[in-house]
Order: sequence, then structure tokens, then C-alpha cells
Amino acid sequence: MAKIDVSIETEDKPAPPPKHPNTCPSCHSHYRDDELQRAQWVCAQCGHHFPMRARARIASLVDEGSFYEESTDLHSEDPLGFFDLRPYTERLAEAEMSTGLADAMVIGQGAIEGRGCELAVMDFAFMGGSMGSVVGEKFSRACDSAAERSVPLVTVTSSGGARMQEGILSLMQLPKTVCAVEDLHDAGQAMIVVMAHPTTAGVLASFASMGDVLLAEPGALIAFTGPRVVEQTTREKLPDDFGLAEQNLRFGHLDAILERREIRPTLGRLLRLFG
Repeated sequence: MAKIDVSIETEDKPAPPPKHPNTCPSCHSHYRDDELQRAQWVCAQCGHHFPMRARARIASLVDEGSFYEESTDLHSEDPLGFFDLRPYTERLAEAEMSTGLADAMVIGQGAIEGRGCELAVMDFAFMGGSMGSVVGEKFSRACDSAAERSVPLVTVTSSGGARMQEGILSLMQLPKTVCAVEDLHDAGQAMIVVMAHPTTAGVLASFASMGDVLLAEPGALIAFTGPRVVEQTTREKLPDDFGLAEQNLRFGHLDAILERREIRPTLGRLLRLFG
């Protein structure tokens, strides 16, 4: 008996399955959460550095039991009553629920290889690590705490820039954080910056570029804006490594590029030198 083909041709193709967050975008290796945690979220096959959450980052850097978090009571508000597709308050609540953080930066006291320091670590998972009023205030408080305790400040940056939902109040965090770093330097203390992917826009244009030592992870995007926007604006083909840590190191904008496993011992040596 002849079969009847009743299929209907259509150009509508099913959407591809979503990529699992633990699949390496470079070599497509797949990992369990516990495997990545043991490897500090670095691909064992190709060395790709996965995004690392703020608390996991702090745990990988400080001596066990030495970290004391500060300014946990600060939460972003909605000074402009901002509304795009959804209210800003709704986006904040969603970010807090999904990340377990009050905002995109965690600060506190800690020790690395026995040397005391202040830490200010950003988390890209909270609204793209955007810098609003709370991030600026937390960073300023971290600078003040480092100056009062006479210890260096270690900051890890990962941000898409200023938080547009707070308008000019967000942009004013640029001069605020710059002044905080100047006060830290006036107190005779150093700031060490570790730039993770991505460190861009307002954060790069303010405190992230003011470190006494500037370090970065391999392949991190470190630019005021991304290559796609620059190509569309200039209508020119950019180098493949445009804005990446490797290009910044070649042009002298960085002091070193470090694999994630090298960051803690390097910070320990730097803290001994500055101490």
C-alpha cells in the first residue's frame, strides 16, 4: 500500500535548544557544577574562563574563614520611578532572588596568604554587573575601610557599565569612585585590580583603571565599548583581539594576564610587597 506524504513544508524552523551554562563556548566540553567548582570554573580542555560568581571568587582568593562581609544592608532603590518593559523595582527583585545578592558588588575584610586586605568584588550575574548608586557607595566604603585599617584594597571587576535605570545618579558614581581611590592613595594605601570578563564602559572609565597594579584574566574584554558597536560606528574591520586583555597588555594598559589559579599567589606576593 502506497504511503501518503502529508508533511507541510514551512520555513519556520524549531528554535535550537538552549546552550547549557556549563558547556564551554570554545571547545564545547561539558562539565558538572562540582567539576567546574574544583577547577575554579576554568575549562580543563582549552583553558576558557567561565564567569565566576562574587562569593565563589572571594572563597577562591581569601584564607579560609578570614572574610567578613560589610555593608550588607545596602539595597538599590528606584529614585526615578524607572519603567521600560518592566518596572526597575521588579528587575531588582528578580536579580536579588536569582543571585542571592543585595547588589552587583560584595565588599569586606579578608586576608590573602596571611596578609590583611579589603576586598571589593563585582558579580556580573546581578544586572550585568552594572554600577548604580549602591555599587558606587559600597566601593567608596571599601576604600574608606582600607584606609582606616591601613591595608591595600583588592578589587575584582566585571561589569557592563553604568546602570541606566538610575540615570544621572548612576553616572555620578564615576567621579565618586575616582575620588574614593584618590583618598585611598592619599592615605598611603595601594589598590590592586583584577579585571575579569567583561570590564567595560563606566567601570573601566573610573576606578578599574586606577589600580597601582592592573591584572586581568585571559580573554577578558577590557574596552569602553564592545567591538560590534565600534565596527558599526567606524565601518571598519577590527582586529580579532580588539579590546581583549591580550591587546591591552600589548599596548601597556595592563601589568599582567594571569590564569585564575595564579591570581591568589600573585596577590599574596603583591600584598607582601605593598605591606
